[in-house]
Amino acid sequence: MLTILGFAMIATFLVLIMTKKMSPIAALVLIPALFCVAVGQGAQLGDYVIEGVGNLAPTAAMLMFAIVYFGVMIDVGLFDPIVRGILKFCRADPMRIVVGTAVLAAIVSLDGDGSTTFMITVSAMYPLYKRLKMSLVVMTGVAATANGVMNTLPWGGPTARAATALKLDASAIFVPMIPALAMGLLAVFVLAYVLGLRERKRLGMLTLDEALAREPEQETVSTGAGSTRVGSTGGTGGTSSTGTAGTGGEDRLRKDASAAGGGTGTGTDADPADEVDDDEFQGLDPNRSTLRPKLYWFNAGLTAALLTAMIMELMPIPVLFLLGAALALTVNFPHMPDQRARIAAHADNVLNVSGMVFAAAVFTGVLTGTGMVENMADWVVGAVPDAMGPHMAIVTGLLSLPLTYFMSNDGFYFGVLPVLAEAGAAHGVSPLEIARASLAGQALHMSSPLVPAVYVLVGMAKVEFGDHTRFTVKWAVLTSLVVLGAGILFGIM
Repeated sequence: MLTILGFAMIATFLVLIMTKKMSPIAALVLIPALFCVAVGQGAQLGDYVIEGVGNLAPTAAMLMFAIVYFGVMIDVGLFDPIVRGILKFCRADPMRIVVGTAVLAAIVSLDGDGSTTFMITVSAMYPLYKRLKMSLVVMTGVAATANGVMNTLPWGGPTARAATALKLDASAIFVPMIPALAMGLLAVFVLAYVLGLRERKRLGMLTLDEALAREPEQETVSTGAGSTRVGSTGGTGGTSSTGTAGTGGEDRLRKDASAAGGGTGTGTDADPADEVDDDEFQGLDPNRSTLRPKLYWFNAGLTAALLTAMIMELMPIPVLFLLGAALALTVNFPHMPDQRARIAAHADNVLNVSGMVFAAAVFTGVLTGTGMVENMADWVVGAVPDAMGPHMAIVTGLLSLPLTYFMSNDGFYFGVLPVLAEAGAAHGVSPLEIARASLAGQALHMSSPLVPAVYVLVGMAKVEFGDHTRFTVKWAVLTSLVVLGAGILFGIM
């Protein structure tokens, strides 16, 4: 019964948010509460929620201070050179823009933090997509899938969890997986190329001069760095200014991009009612008052030291980001009004993400506390035929797709993976093969409603979570299967 109710709860949640009948934060709270009562454990709901909040509190703290830290780094211009190079490559070609999105997301993902990746990628690429009327779900889908593949880095989380759960060395799991993961990343770039060609066919290919000729109506909006003239809805070229880089015409195009607007970003399917409230996004304006060019190398060194400390696990990650955010604010903005302004500029993202994490704590708390997760895992493992025993690595890879989507990484790697490894060992399958196969589903996992960072992505891009899910899941599944297939082909699993 708990197994059926567990799957029913997840299905109900997904249907409601994908059909936009409920907001994700409301669904994350109310649906599990109702199912907790349905299984006759309503009296324990408070305990389950408190336990879930306690388990996710460090994650919420990490995301809160990571958003402040990397928000400040974006404000002061730390990532501008990387973004400038990619935007110069993109120009006004939809195909190049989508490929550039994948490349930028993959590069920034090297820090192992999804929220950072999405903040930088959306800040850089959003104005381009809006200017050219490109589909914003293409941007969120490509960014999430690229980050999912890169999330398998040893300091990204899943590899470390697999190593801990099976008492293995993380490098022994990850290093042999590099060829398969490289194929997965290549698949993301090919996907970006194909989606970009589709966008180019839909919108046409523009030169920079043609893009500039599509002058939008101007309006004044308020950004984190002050009021700015930005694009609205005029012309046929898009709803906001583009943020590219370079010289001449490119500079003029880039200087228009200090802010951009919202909407669901679903191309021709966007709801006009959603094309409002465009004053909450700050793009990478090269003339913003928050730039600190004289402190560039300090900020670069601080970020490198922070990432090194994370990789070496010198302190818990939330503590590192807390210290890093405090130091970055103090050095770059020594005056209190400036510090308050920077915190206020990123308050919306902090509140949205932390609120979503704590709402997700209700969902995970009920799933775990009622025993639904355990029963679901046992049912899935028990459904595997004995004849598949010698192929448990492949089975694990296939199961990692739905299970890491419907469960947290902690639930899968600490709850399900040991059971799969034990079943594989009975048939002579090495735990290392099981561990490597378990990483195959990460491209899909990064779009799971249980991943806090995905709410940073859709929130900054002004994309409905349901729209993102409908568009991204099929491509993420395909990418995960490429990783799994490559692992089998190369004899890794």
